[in-house]
Amino acid sequence: MPDAALLSPSAQAIARGLCRHLAQAGFSTLTELILPNGRRVDVIGVDRAGKILVAEIKSSIEDFRTDRKWQDYREYCDRFFFAVAETFPRELIPPVCGLFIADAYGAAMLRDCAEAPVPGARRRALLLRFATIAADRLRGLTDPET
Repeated sequence: MPDAALLSPSAQAIARGLCRHLAQAGFSTLTELILPNGRRVDVIGVDRAGKILVAEIKSSIEDFRTDRKWQDYREYCDRFFFAVAETFPRELIPPVCGLFIADAYGAAMLRDCAEAPVPGARRRALLLRFATIAADRLRGLTDPET
């Protein structure tokens, strides 16, 4: 997953398993996508209907307690989740957020969340950004000199 280079090794494992799970659920995914507000989401998924899911990976309690930027992601997705390892204390995750447990091989949704639809113009801009970044990353794999 070349676009996950900014994630720690444990977060990379969670991202890998989560992306595998989301692909099986019909989502195309990217990691480390920068949103228009300058925030960088850990995992973003888009399904065939254009619904947008964002997952914030938390690989430790300290990471969770020191990072409150996740609230800035909610206006850019229809559904917001945390993705954590099996050993992460689940009671720390706010009840309004969805929850995935993941490892390098897969993930399971432990809690879904309410959908809050993204406004049309913002959705269009995000889908174009997603497509452009995905195409650029693919081109970089096939032609590293670009």
